[in-house]
Amino acid sequence: MKLVTSIKLFIGLFIVAFMLTGCKNETKTQNPSSQPEATEQSTKKQGQAFLKDDEATPNVLDIAIGSKDHTTLVAAVQAAELENALVNAGPLMVFAPTNEAFDALPEGTVENLLKPENKATLAGILQYHVTPGKYSKDFLKKFKKLGQANNQDVQVEVVGDDVLVGGAKILASVPAGNGIVHVVDKVMLPPEN
Repeated sequence: MKLVTSIKLFIGLFIVAFMLTGCKNETKTQNPSSQPEATEQSTKKQGQAFLKDDEATPNVLDIAIGSKDHTTLVAAVQAAELENALVNAGPLMVFAPTNEAFDALPEGTVENLLKPENKATLAGILQYHVTPGKYSKDFLKKFKKLGQANNQDVQVEVVGDDVLVGGAKILASVPAGNGIVHVVDKVMLPPEN
């Protein structure tokens, strides 16, 4: 009986030792390859906005990036470094001006805002286009104003079947995984304080 117990104990210790050795070897083979990746990652932009996920419902940033009509908005978001803010859990309501809306601004305005020294001003304008919540165009008809992400209010107006937010008409609405994107025909400029 002692011999059987001793054999079982010996086999058990051998298996445990083998498993521990296997784990150490696995760790050793993974570490060298992960170090260059970590170095490479530290030079890239970081945060949720830069993670790729092909399975989830597109978030508000994904929708803007995927739209040929919002390339100027995407460039502005990138210049203001607000990508991570637009991928948070939300819900977020983004009033997304089209390229044509940006083109309607006085000549040189967009180029000036995209300069690094104007990053804070650009961020304030973009935040004026974001509201917490996920309301449809029809539901927005019940509001008189909305509190925007830049801590200012924007007026909501109903003209016939149209809903205007800050004077910008909602042209279309696209549901997102973390809110909703309302495509608008005008860039909303926050009031001067």
